[in-house]
Amino acid sequence: MSIVTPSLNAVRFIEQTIRSVLAQDYPHIEYTVMDGGSTDGTLEILNRFRGRLQYHSQKDNGTAEAVNRGFLCSQGHIFSWISADDVFQPGAVSLAVSRFLAEPETAVVYGESHWIDEGGATFGRYPTTAPYHPEMFARECSVCQPSCFIRREAFERIGMLDSRLQSAFDYDLWIRMARDYRFSAIPEYLACSRMHSGNISLGKRRLMFEENIALLARHYGYVPVNWVYLYLSFLRDQRDQFFEPLDPSALTWLASLPVGVYYNRERVGKYLKEWASLTANGLRRRKNSPG
Repeated sequence: MSIVTPSLNAVRFIEQTIRSVLAQDYPHIEYTVMDGGSTDGTLEILNRFRGRLQYHSQKDNGTAEAVNRGFLCSQGHIFSWISADDVFQPGAVSLAVSRFLAEPETAVVYGESHWIDEGGATFGRYPTTAPYHPEMFARECSVCQPSCFIRREAFERIGMLDSRLQSAFDYDLWIRMARDYRFSAIPEYLACSRMHSGNISLGKRRLMFEENIALLARHYGYVPVNWVYLYLSFLRDQRDQFFEPLDPSALTWLASLPVGVYYNRERVGKYLKEWASLTANGLRRRKNSPG
């Protein structure tokens, strides 16, 4: 098992990440940290663990490039990466390996994940979809990256991560792998994904929307209504729609019709049907709500 942690100025959380990897009960783990040239004390922490992990510190073009470099330095038959603010649950690696051994035809094993805050407190479940079906990625990224483990051969053959992407590289990978390889979901909680203003999903919210919309259009030729509406809502009020709940707006919903038609110029009929169905459902809920 090869595990890579990409990091850049991650002094606040990286020691927790490292300890969650080193505490795994699986005996054959090769652990590498790919640091992007930190200046905040991250390297001092890495030095304390020298001998239990290897690390490289040099500038890179983002997380995806760092993960790819780490993969090319590794040798394990199974590969995973975990960001420098996320943590593995105890026994996660052993559970993943057991599933791979039981299912030789499976290329990707993924499990459940918790959301945790800056202090490490659990406050929710990542909306993982299980059992697995390939079509689920046409709607959303329903696999939490740190809970996912991949056979080396499959990751290599699929072309690794697209290093041009800064936010949606994991979602893009799942979509590409789902075309050729089998995924297997296990019910256990394997990881915790830390949500805070400095992570990619929330700290680069506009970029997240733009990359996800672009990859849905590229891979499926269709951008669902919810992506269009949520993106327009973010442009309107800059709420992160996670810690700052979505502020519903009828005008923004109406705007999602022409904007969505523009995104889906080749699938206008499908988009209009979805938009009309969601509008009707929303009106029915409003009509039947108390008061």
